[in-house]
Amino acid sequence: MIDKPEGPSSFGVVAEVRRRTGARTGHAGTLDPFASGLLLVLSGAATKLAACFVGLDKRYVTEVDLTARTSTGDREGEVVERLEAPEREELERRLAGLRGEIELPVPAASAVKIGGERAYRLHRRGIPVEMPLRRSRVDALDVISYSDGVVRLDLRVSSGTYVRAIAEALGGHCATLRRTEIGPFRVEEADPERVIPAEEALERIGQPAGSRRQS
Repeated sequence: MIDKPEGPSSFGVVAEVRRRTGARTGHAGTLDPFASGLLLVLSGAATKLAACFVGLDKRYVTEVDLTARTSTGDREGEVVERLEAPEREELERRLAGLRGEIELPVPAASAVKIGGERAYRLHRRGIPVEMPLRRSRVDALDVISYSDGVVRLDLRVSSGTYVRAIAEALGGHCATLRRTEIGPFRVEEADPERVIPAEEALERIGQPAGSRRQS
């Protein structure tokens, strides 16, 4: 478990672990470079178990700036529209529509393939693309604070949910994003020097290692 800082890509973090250990290395769910928080890094034979961990629910804390929309849905994009921040009552109305089962467009600056090419590459070249909708589940979407047009949210969502898409649906963009939990794993446990045995990790997600070997 690694607490990725803002800046490096998830691939960069994985590459550093691979360089340090010399073992085959992968991860169970990426984070955008501007985001921070928990990465589950799989090493050696455990890389074959990635499918067991990729689909776990996630928890995030994000700050959404409701005074502007950007081209990417986050702070790294260009501002495409300036807005007046909503009153608290209007914000609550918008949030209510984003809880439970939802369906939102995948952000244009994402790794989803469109016609065999990554969407973010098309986006960088200025090629307009109609992005597909993705269904996901939002179990919690709670306001931590709201001031000066920036709302700080605590989210619990299903795997594959784009927090940037939620920010855009609220009428703004992600100013910060931090992943705090992946299934039963918490960012407070992160320690690049600590390795959890595969059997223990499987047991934490309710998949005893013995049953995996028999299947």
